Amino acid sequence: MTSIDSEQPADPEQPTDEEQAQRPVVAVVGRPNVGKSTLVNRLLGRRAAVVEDTPGVTRDRVAYDASWSGREFTVVDTGGWDPGARGLGEQITLQAELAASAADAVLFVVDSTVGVTDSDEAVVRILRRSGRPVILAANKVDDERGEAEAAALWALGVGEPFPVSALHGRGSGDLLDAIVAALPDAPTVEESEAGPRRVAIVGKPNVGKSSLLNRLAGAERVVVDAVAGTTVDPVDELVSLAGRTWRFIDTAGIRRRVREASGHEYYASLRTQTAVERAEVAAVVLDAGESLSEQDQRIIASVAEAGRALVLVFNKWDLVDDDRRRMLDREIERELARVAWAPRVNVTARTGWHVDRLVPALDAALEGWQTRVPTGSLNAFLGRLVAEHPHPVRGGKQPKVLFGTQAQAMPPTFVLFTSGKLEASYLRFIERRLREEYGFAGTPLHLRQRARQKRRR
Repeated sequence: MTSIDSEQPADPEQPTDEEQAQRPVVAVVGRPNVGKSTLVNRLLGRRAAVVEDTPGVTRDRVAYDASWSGREFTVVDTGGWDPGARGLGEQITLQAELAASAADAVLFVVDSTVGVTDSDEAVVRILRRSGRPVILAANKVDDERGEAEAAALWALGVGEPFPVSALHGRGSGDLLDAIVAALPDAPTVEESEAGPRRVAIVGKPNVGKSSLLNRLAGAERVVVDAVAGTTVDPVDELVSLAGRTWRFIDTAGIRRRVREASGHEYYASLRTQTAVERAEVAAVVLDAGESLSEQDQRIIASVAEAGRALVLVFNKWDLVDDDRRRMLDREIERELARVAWAPRVNVTARTGWHVDRLVPALDAALEGWQTRVPTGSLNAFLGRLVAEHPHPVRGGKQPKVLFGTQAQAMPPTFVLFTSGKLEASYLRFIERRLREEYGFAGTPLHLRQRARQKRRR
């Protein structure tokens, strides 16, 4: 795919994976709709977590980097914890309980306007057994009268309630001081040359992205349900595969264009785009049993335009019969011709069939994404190409490629210095021949041209 866009430079202040792994973790738990995600955004000082008036928007464990008074730590937002829930709510509760058990400290959020409920008391009993330090946040305290009501939460028996208004920021500084005081000392971080490779799992809703991550992780890491749109926030997971550690990012299903989405779908789509941009390779999951849709093609195109390596994962292969396979081959040839360079893997995430083939495909895509062609070899290739297939003459003029250089890798970006502007069809021809000569499997190519300026007398 030819593009004039270039990769955004990495943020030099972005923490490495090793530094993130050494940070203390604070799990934010509580009943549904007590304002956990709003409070997380207040603690972070930015709108990172998806917030909506509808209860149950947050469903998985979602980690964010935070800092206060020079201390850095990780905040894990969780779904509503309801010990008596069933079905999807039971899975969300399990994720919240796992987050609390793995954290260094727990921020227990209670709605001060409601007071102590049976669910709150049930959660407290579980937190006491975990042995983790608990900070009690009495949310929705907007005035002094609310502070008096929050004092009744001493009855929970987990210490002093900190009155706070996640919406307006009242008391958030005192709460952050209490959180930092409860954290253990940060261990020293050993320097490492490189962290885990970052893989974003993207696709439409209900194609099996979360099931694939759970299969790779070997555990129920994210909530899976037949209802489309179960995942809302991007979820990071470190997974050991083929003797190496990978960082997989499960993302929300993209239903439509970002500008057409509304409510939490809009913010979920934005976070999915951000997850793709901070990944190195994207595994686009497609339902092999359904026809390729315009939305599938749009998602694939967005990955290529972002300059990320690409692997196509056709899931639910156990439901594909011979007729569907022949039809799918024709659809791929017709609809995905622009990304014919992307490796394809057929899997069944539910059973684990051929999931092991994903790692070789990711490696091939990353190798192509990082490929760099020496300038001498590139110009020898371009010289042969121009001699054998010169640019067509248009209006009595015939632009030529004078020389070229690879400006960067990740993705491979080439600058062609020409005597005039090349047609788009000729640029696509050069791209195709570059792939034939050097491979570049699994990566988009960005071609730029710089026409020589005419000299004025």
